[in-house]
Amino acid sequence: RTADIDRVHDFYVGILGFEVIVRMPDALFVSAGGYHHHLGFNTWQSRGGSPPPTGTTGLYHVAIRYPDRVALAGGLRRLVRARWPLDGATDHGTHEALYLRDPDQNGLELYWDRPSEHWPLDAAGHLTFVGGPVDLQDLLAQAPDDA
Repeated sequence: RTADIDRVHDFYVGILGFEVIVRMPDALFVSAGGYHHHLGFNTWQSRGGSPPPTGTTGLYHVAIRYPDRVALAGGLRRLVRARWPLDGATDHGTHEALYLRDPDQNGLELYWDRPSEHWPLDAAGHLTFVGGPVDLQDLLAQAPDDA
């Protein structure tokens, strides 16, 4: 659900680069990579509404995987150009992630996975997650010129 179809269109299509599959006055379906739709938004019961208050249930965030670091860098460049704020950026060892909120204050994680042979393992060979910073300037330097 969304409060404003135009606003989510401008964000998910204009900034994040999703493709419009179907757009109606009260609904929008978008995709990445030719699938019939990855995300659907509507205003059927939420037009002009406000985000749920803190302390209520709901998704923590939706994770959107980019195919590689260069593609994530392009996403970051578009966010920077749009002056869209990040909530954070973390290198988890297995992947690098950018955290932000969409126009309806839904949490998003934009990330790319490192190849599994580069994932951090403990002495027993079990996967470990780390929480280091992402070098955002280095990431931006990898963004394609047309991003």
